[in-house]
Amino acid sequence: MEKIEKFVYVSKKLCKGCGLCIEFCPKDVFGEDEFGKSEVLRPEDCIECGLCVTYCPDFAIILDPEELDLIKKISGE
Repeated sequence: MEKIEKFVYVSKKLCKGCGLCIEFCPKDVFGEDEFGKSEVLRPEDCIECGLCVTYCPDFAIILDPEELDLIKKISGE
């Protein structure tokens, strides 16, 4: 059986550190970095439920690797 790679990305430029993704993630995928912004700690635990994307008020989280270039362009990363 082929192992499926999980993809979770948080834009540090768009994230304001509200913590909603940390609160709503049922698998504790996220944590805070030294600046109080969200970071992905355990991507392998992600079940791709999309709650982080839904609740992020800053549109800083993506689960689709095909959106990576777009979010980096938007955020100026």
